[in-house]
Amino acid sequence: MALLELKNVSKHFGAIHALNDVSLSLEPGRIVGLMGDNGAGKSTLVKIVAGNFRPTHGTMQMEGQDLSMHRPIEARRHGIEIVHQDLALCDNLSAAANVFLGREIRKGIGPFKILDYAAMYRRAGQIFAELRSETRPRDLVRQMSGGQRQAVAIARTRIADAKVVLMDEPTAAISVRQVAEVLNLMRRLRDRGIAIVFISHRMPDVFSIADRVVILRRGRKVADKDVAASSPEEVTGLITGAIEYA
Repeated sequence: MALLELKNVSKHFGAIHALNDVSLSLEPGRIVGLMGDNGAGKSTLVKIVAGNFRPTHGTMQMEGQDLSMHRPIEARRHGIEIVHQDLALCDNLSAAANVFLGREIRKGIGPFKILDYAAMYRRAGQIFAELRSETRPRDLVRQMSGGQRQAVAIARTRIADAKVVLMDEPTAAISVRQVAEVLNLMRRLRDRGIAIVFISHRMPDVFSIADRVVILRRGRKVADKDVAASSPEEVTGLITGAIEYA
């Protein structure tokens, strides 16, 4: 059964139809590559799933139950997390402080509670070990590589016990070595049964890790197929319009 399912979802901004009748299903432990040119509707679709936008038409279901969200915090309560392209990290804080930002562990009695740094360092270290990342809990984010920063952002989703993770261009603007590190982090999440939407313009990355590829063009879904049944040439044709549907 699908973990998250969108049925005929549309989003209109006045006369602008950003999305038209898009259906999408996400399954546990599977990675869906979401591709399309700028303005194809990828960001709008992701913002609907993340609770930023409500669809104009269509329905969403989570584990077979109807899903209606008004704010991102409601999506998080349902186990939907997003790793933004800019990562939204605080450079002056440690890795552990960023992982627990807004979800800090506290100790004490009644209203007299203080931050439990030892517990946060310990738990963050356990998560980095699970992800097989070299990131250390006490390291400052401003001193980290692009791959280590991604590890911190991904570790946040583990704290939240995410079921669905939306990853917005996680391999953009980082080195080849760091790309490999980030793809491995995504594999660790997939192996734990998490459904991942991987938004990317990088064809080699999508074909190396995704199970399925979904392509949007001008707000419509023009392909949804197994990566093994497609090719970079076909995907390029679908994105540009040289191929209408697949």
